[in-house]
Amino acid sequence: MSGQKVLVVEDEVPIRQMIAFNLSRAGFEVSEVGDCGSARESIADERPDLVLVDWMLPDLSGLELTRLLRRDEAHKNIPIIMLTARAEERDKVQGLDSGADDYITKPFSGRELISRVNAVLRRSAGVADESVVAGKLELKPESHRVFGAGEEIQVGPTEYRLLKYLMTHEDRVFSRTQLLDYVWGQNVYVEERTVDVHIQRLRKALSGCGADAYIQTVRGAGYRFSAEEAGAENNA
Repeated sequence: MSGQKVLVVEDEVPIRQMIAFNLSRAGFEVSEVGDCGSARESIADERPDLVLVDWMLPDLSGLELTRLLRRDEAHKNIPIIMLTARAEERDKVQGLDSGADDYITKPFSGRELISRVNAVLRRSAGVADESVVAGKLELKPESHRVFGAGEEIQVGPTEYRLLKYLMTHEDRVFSRTQLLDYVWGQNVYVEERTVDVHIQRLRKALSGCGADAYIQTVRGAGYRFSAEEAGAENNA
């Protein structure tokens, strides 16, 4: 798991520093914030691989932050571990029901922390690595490869992310602004025309196997992915 990014959301500085020290020593890249507002800004700037969030924070609670992230289309799949001194079963159930992937009760050892973080990351990687199949296309997240009718298709990193997002949200229409937020990131400032350029490149890459028609233009609204080619509009 070395090199993966973990965001620590904890307002008590000594605890936050202890957590960051143990994570860094285990090879993780760590960011630290002390409140939910700063956490949301940090997540928008640079999506972490996992968030460790304290239950009690000065602005919103960790529960509220977890619920907000789970409702956010761009960040709903980020693994979250709740940290709290609350040890009652009903509190653990409430934390997990809010959308947390795991729950660590204070005080905890550095060894337990790293073990829990690694376990949650392994589980999330198992889901993220599942192949996505639609029509003639197969996208393999574990190797960042795309296949059309059994043959590998060469796509650039941005086109790969764009295709993955569209394929995992089949038949949904996304505006250019939404795609910029979800694929490029909310705090990356590029023109909406950039989406059109990458859509054109993606269609060209998929044309060899006849899957370019899967990327459909919805006039006045944006783009969608659909393996049902008959419903496609003009690919302008």
